[in-house]
Amino acid sequence: MTQPRKRQIDLASTPFYHCICRCVRRAFLCGFDEFSGRNYEHRRQWIVERMRLLASIFAIDVCAYAVMSNHVHIVLRVDKKKAESWSTFELADRWRRLYGLPQAVSAALHGGASPAEKALADEKLRKWRKRLYSVSWFLKCLNEVIARRANIEDGCTGRFWEGRFKSQALLDERALLTCMAYVDLNPIRAGMAATPEESDFTSIQERIRAWSEFNRIESSLKENATEPWLLPFQRANEEDEGRPVIPFQMGSYLELVEHSGRVIRPDKRGYIPPELPPILTRLGVNQEEYLKYIVSDDKRLVHGAAAAIQRFAKALKKKFFKNYRELGGLYRASG
Repeated sequence: MTQPRKRQIDLASTPFYHCICRCVRRAFLCGFDEFSGRNYEHRRQWIVERMRLLASIFAIDVCAYAVMSNHVHIVLRVDKKKAESWSTFELADRWRRLYGLPQAVSAALHGGASPAEKALADEKLRKWRKRLYSVSWFLKCLNEVIARRANIEDGCTGRFWEGRFKSQALLDERALLTCMAYVDLNPIRAGMAATPEESDFTSIQERIRAWSEFNRIESSLKENATEPWLLPFQRANEEDEGRPVIPFQMGSYLELVEHSGRVIRPDKRGYIPPELPPILTRLGVNQEEYLKYIVSDDKRLVHGAAAAIQRFAKALKKKFFKNYRELGGLYRASG
């Protein structure tokens, strides 16, 4: 039985969530459909472009994504403080890029509103601020546009996506990195690509290209290098500037994904030097249990250490999450 979204998302417990959107009856979203003989590959770019736009409007960062043939994985970070810091004009400008502005709001912003219009505008602005850090609204604005474009292209009407998206709470850094690697390895698991750098329409391919370009830039020019639209990793020897980052270095993350990919597919290129300790050991993640997760079709609503899951359940006024004890072997308790 599905649960209300408010019982699956608690920003006080974690800002990170893994979301999955599937097509109706798992019909083809992208790629080549051998049964119909139609090629939907171009729709992958629709989704990436839409995510990029929404990330520039919402107070939500994209950590990882993978656009598959009949579903999409997205790992999101919600930044409620950012949304609360916006001025009224910035908030209205962001909403305008999605839906335009009602006359009452425009009048209130320019000082020509009646008392009734001003009250209406204030109420709308309060709603918009909450919606612009809502995971549900982010995915609504993504899925609605894609569904309409696809239905117009197919010359049909009706549902394109399943009724709701699935979400998993990622309660700590280890859960975040494990889930990101799982998402980035989806094309390899499905036999669509042999290596991460060949995995089209994934966050890891986009990061590899940006990271490679950054490392080719001369040191004197690095400060002016353009950051990718995805939530960045923390750079080596970087001081804490208070800006949101993934608390891990990009090079180590690539090793994590590559190592996991090699275990799943032994014929993968490259290897981690044997003199280095395994990346999963350095993260405090049980390698055997991690690999069970990385190849499984996981249906849990939450990931993290057992103690973190218990706190999350308490925040949502739930007694427990099903099978949460199984995660005790995956995430070791940190000192």
